[in-house]
Amino acid sequence: MEDMQIYLNKLSEELKLRKYSKMTGKSYLSIIRNFIQSDLSPREFLLKYSDKSRSYLRSAYFALKFFHENVLSQKFDEKIPLAKNKIKLPVVLNKDEINKMVESTLNLKHRLVLMFLYYSGIRANELVNLKWDDIDFQRGTMHLKTAKGGKERIVFFHEKLKSFIEYFNLKKEEYVFLSNFGKKYDKRTVQNIVKNAAKKSGISKKVTPHILRHSFATHLLESGADIRHIQKLLGHKNLQTTQIYTHVANKDIKKLANLL
Repeated sequence: MEDMQIYLNKLSEELKLRKYSKMTGKSYLSIIRNFIQSDLSPREFLLKYSDKSRSYLRSAYFALKFFHENVLSQKFDEKIPLAKNKIKLPVVLNKDEINKMVESTLNLKHRLVLMFLYYSGIRANELVNLKWDDIDFQRGTMHLKTAKGGKERIVFFHEKLKSFIEYFNLKKEEYVFLSNFGKKYDKRTVQNIVKNAAKKSGISKKVTPHILRHSFATHLLESGADIRHIQKLLGHKNLQTTQIYTHVANKDIKKLANLL
């Protein structure tokens, strides 16, 4: 047990040095803890979890690979075939549904949360860490400094956001989203705001902050925006990640329908 804790501490250090996200770190630590306790070979361990999801199996494989190469300093020779993740198309709201969500939300800060998620396509984590100093009202830009993977990026600051903030003369403290007690919003708060707005609007789909991001990208694509520009706005490393929206955008589908 003492040896296991030494290994886990070393694993935690290596993950932090390589700037892995907290979520990935937590997942890898849990997997490696189970692996050490199992006293199985990597292949035997993976076979034990073969009934789990594709995503979990891939995470387990890469956790084992990272552990062997960076903690044990051993070459990881296992050639285990990994099932590719199924292409799961994103859920997208239409513009009427988004407008209903915004209009049904009476709390101004909560309404602004919904507007930021849709009109900028930022992630929930980027939203809660956004500061007023990150927004350039004159240039119409936002500087996202806590982006995924530590990759900062510049996105547009939509005129509707600017008009809303100026019309209601919202108080500008350090963070854009603070509670009445001066505490910074967390991701759970944002998730609940979105969930409650969807419920009030009578939307049966399971709506999350990320669905507003999907809707942002899809609506831009449907309006003729270049997919590479959308890639930059979303902060995707690979264009292939952004191309998933071509499967749900209905611009070309409508053209086909008009042929009948």
